[in-house]
Amino acid sequence: MEIYLVGGAVRDQLLNYPAYDKDWVVVGATADEMLANGYQPVGQDFPVFIHPDTGEEYALARTERKSGKGYTGFNYHADPSVTLEEDLLRRDLTINAMAMDQQQQIIDPYHGQDDLNRKRLRHVSPAFSEDPLRVLRVARFAARYAHLGFSVADETLTLMQQLSQTDELEHLTAERVWKEFERALTERSPEIFLQVLHQSGAIKKVLPELTDTLNDPDFSKHFAILCHKNESAIVRFAGLLSLAKNIDILRFCDRLRAPNSYKELALQCNKHHQQLAQFDHLDAQTKLDTLLQLDLIRRPQRLPQLRLCLDTLHDTVQLDSLPPILEQIALIQPKQLMAEGFTGPALGEAINHQRLSICQQYDRGIE
Repeated sequence: MEIYLVGGAVRDQLLNYPAYDKDWVVVGATADEMLANGYQPVGQDFPVFIHPDTGEEYALARTERKSGKGYTGFNYHADPSVTLEEDLLRRDLTINAMAMDQQQQIIDPYHGQDDLNRKRLRHVSPAFSEDPLRVLRVARFAARYAHLGFSVADETLTLMQQLSQTDELEHLTAERVWKEFERALTERSPEIFLQVLHQSGAIKKVLPELTDTLNDPDFSKHFAILCHKNESAIVRFAGLLSLAKNIDILRFCDRLRAPNSYKELALQCNKHHQQLAQFDHLDAQTKLDTLLQLDLIRRPQRLPQLRLCLDTLHDTVQLDSLPPILEQIALIQPKQLMAEGFTGPALGEAINHQRLSICQQYDRGIE
């Protein structure tokens, strides 16, 4: 049994880049041997095991053969006779197809180190085209390493373009597309993720609602500035959809099955960011209407994320009066008004009158 560190951990160690996960390949072993050594299987049909002490993943060396559509359409063959080189051959990019033995020696049969030096994202073999998910993965790696000077190799981009012209990308589930999209939003340069998808033609298959937006030559510049201001994926998502053209945000989020928190913030930001950024200059009634529309009186915890969205979309934000207004509105006592005889619709009107009076205190020239 021989054990090798593989993939991203080797790549990022060579790049002096932070590495958070370690994956291992085991050559010359069987599933029974792994179980006998205390490893826990991940699934019945997949030769991956969890180390009993570290919790890290150890996979038996395996080969794969295309058997259907999509990224799940593969048959795997794991056997003690499968070599490390055969296992590495099935990987997506050469920089992900390196291994390190227990003596810290690098095994690099497909010249990943050369591509690291050339700052090139290049596919390992023509089998790259068999897995549509790799188009999204390459775009995400481009977003991660663009600031280091990395770009997609011409021949790999050509394969991505060819793959985008087939129906393979249509077999990716909404959940899988969303997972890659969300992860891309956490990378250093998310605008590069979208650019690569656009260049490859994949955007029309996986995120077609953004096609018009990406045809705008100024969009990437504006989105890059936005992302530079804030690293939060949810804030970047909301900002992206506020910059996007001709997009039904609700339908887009529902199709991708984006989390409700992402959908709500995107909708609120898109509809109200222009007005909210000038909140201090609004008249009292408009201030109150804005608070009610955003449900900030009942849910003031929304304000910090909204504020982050505003800061990413606007050079100046006039919002100083909003926190004290919310604080004072929270002190209104409906029970006291009820004790004074207000009930039903009259009670609601009385509460609204007090809220409006508080907003009036912060009209420009009065505060």
